[in-house]
Amino acid sequence: MRLFLASCLTVAAFAAALPAAAQERSLSFSLRVGASAIPDYPGSDDFEAAPDIGFTFGSLKFGGINLGEGARAAPKNGFSISPAFRVIGDRDSDDSSDLEGLDDIDTAVELGLRAKYQETDWMIYAEARRGVTGHSGFTGTVGADFIFRPSERWLFTAGPRMSFGDDEFADTYFGVPTGGTANFDSFDADGGILGGGLEVTGSYFINDKWAVEGAVSYEKLLNDAGDSPITRSGSDDQFRVRLGISRVFNLNF
Repeated sequence: MRLFLASCLTVAAFAAALPAAAQERSLSFSLRVGASAIPDYPGSDDFEAAPDIGFTFGSLKFGGINLGEGARAAPKNGFSISPAFRVIGDRDSDDSSDLEGLDDIDTAVELGLRAKYQETDWMIYAEARRGVTGHSGFTGTVGADFIFRPSERWLFTAGPRMSFGDDEFADTYFGVPTGGTANFDSFDADGGILGGGLEVTGSYFINDKWAVEGAVSYEKLLNDAGDSPITRSGSDDQFRVRLGISRVFNLNF
């Protein structure tokens, strides 16, 4: 009987603990969907309208893992690591006569990590990403921001950016195959620092879940990205504008 009662108490205690344990497993993030005006392809002087998709990691709690403070929580000062994500639109030779003879490039999805150090009014960060579609090279961004919070609903950031990529990434977007094309001489693009510029962002928080977000950025293509015949026939000045709406998701599992 004592063994039976002890077994029942053990099972009851375990069952009572299940909801609490489940609550410790959670994922918080925000998704942004909107529209943007971007160059037709890297190095182009023409623009196109394109969808804008963004992902911001909030937090992850799973077992002994406890990362982040939440998608909408004010970031803590200090060092942090989070996922990094970027999408580059496709390049199709049918879109421009200048691209005749160049390889088409599928839409690229890049995944990686971001390391950030933040204080109340400023932050610095570095991202390293690898292409999982479109290209298989390594690329990334180094940046810094001044942070302005005029009220609880408004947030602005502004600061410099520098982009880099390895040989495979540079040659995918700025290289010209051996033998050249009807418009370009052959060009073997090497990796390194490929661009530098500035980005300004603004966010208006409608409530705890919804927000309107926008950004304007300028990048000057540098080194082999700027010297590429593809860029010289277009422009090394690259402007981008985006506007979208974001929503916070809190998932328990």
